[in-house]
Amino acid sequence: MSGIPAADTGLGPAAEKVRILAAQHAAAADHDRALHRDVVDALREAGFARHFVASRWGGSEGSFAELTAAVITVGEGCAATAWCASLSAYSARFAAHLPEEGHRALWGGNPDAVVATALMPVGRARQTADGWRLSGQWAYVSGIDFADWALVCAVVPGAGEGPPKMRFFALPRGAYTVRETWDSVGMRATGSHTVVVDDALVPAHLSFDRADMLSGRNVASGLPAHNIPFQAVGGLTFIAPVVGAAAGALSAATATLTGRKRSQTGELKLVRASGRVDAARHLVEQNAAVLDERLFTPAYMARNERNATFAAELLQEAVGLLVGAAGTGGLGEAQPLQRFWRDITSATSHVALQYDTAARKNYAAVLLGPED
Repeated sequence: MSGIPAADTGLGPAAEKVRILAAQHAAAADHDRALHRDVVDALREAGFARHFVASRWGGSEGSFAELTAAVITVGEGCAATAWCASLSAYSARFAAHLPEEGHRALWGGNPDAVVATALMPVGRARQTADGWRLSGQWAYVSGIDFADWALVCAVVPGAGEGPPKMRFFALPRGAYTVRETWDSVGMRATGSHTVVVDDALVPAHLSFDRADMLSGRNVASGLPAHNIPFQAVGGLTFIAPVVGAAAGALSAATATLTGRKRSQTGELKLVRASGRVDAARHLVEQNAAVLDERLFTPAYMARNERNATFAAELLQEAVGLLVGAAGTGGLGEAQPLQRFWRDITSATSHVALQYDTAARKNYAAVLLGPED
C-alpha cells in the first residue's frame, strides 16, 4: 500500500499536549473512576470529537492514520483517556449516518459535541406519527459522563412477517439517565456506565437503519470516511488505545528497572515485550491505511479483524512480560505500570478484540476458502 497523503488537521501536536495532561491526572482518574474535567476539556479542544465531522459543520474531515497515531500518543499517558478520545471520534462517524437534519441537530452549533455510542441492539422502539418511542438500558457506554449525545441501538418491529430490524437513535443529554454501573478493575476512568431511556420520543431525523452503518452506505454524506463498511473498521476503535497503553507500560517498566541491578532475565523480558509492542503498532497502522486507501475487499477487511485481535494478544503478552521484568517494584499502588497492566487486561477483553467473535470465521475463509 502506497499511502494517500491527507490534510494535517493538527491533531498530532494537540494529542501530545493531551498525553502530558492525562498522565498527570491518570492516577487520580483511576482512583475517582472519572476523567478530570481539565482532561475532558483538552480532549474537546484537541479535536477528537470533530475529527470525522464534515467541514461544513466545522469538522476536520481527518484521516484514520492521523487519528490512530493521535490515540496511540494519548494512550502512552493514560489508557482511559485514549479510549474516550477514540470512541468520541468513531461515534461521530457512526452518527454521520443520520439524515441531514440530524447532522444539523448534532453539529450545527457545536462541531465538538461528544457522542457516546452503545452498539448492541438491546433496546426497543416503535414508530409513531412523530418519530419513534424508545425504551431500554444499554451497558458499557464509555464517556457517557461528559457526552452531549447518546447514540443507542434498538430493535424495531419488522413489516408483516419479516424479522425485526435494528435502528440507531440519537438522544441529547437530558433525554436519558445514567446509572453508574461501571466497576471494572481496569479502564476505570472511562465511565462506561449504563444509559437508561424510558419511553422517549425520538424525531425521525435522529434515527438511521443499522444496516446502513454495517454496509457503509450513507445517503446523507458522500465523505469517504462516512462510507465505510463496519467490518473494515473492525477493532481499530478499541485496539489503538491499547497500543498506546502498552507503549506507556514499556516506558514505565523501563523507568522501574533503571538504576537497579540488571539481569539477563529482566533484559530479555523487556526486549521481547518491546518487539510485541512494535509489531502490534505496525498491524494497527496497517489497518488505518486500509481504511484511508479504501481497500474494502473481503481479504483486506478480514485481515483488519485478524490484525486487531492478534495485536490484542501481542499486547497482553507484552504487558505480562513487563510486569515480570519489573517485579514487585512495578506493582506498587503509586506505580503507573500496574495501572497500565490493569487497563490493558480490561481493554483487551472487549468483544471486538476476540478471535471467535471478531476474526476467526472471516479470516479462515480468506485462508481456506468459504465453508462448504
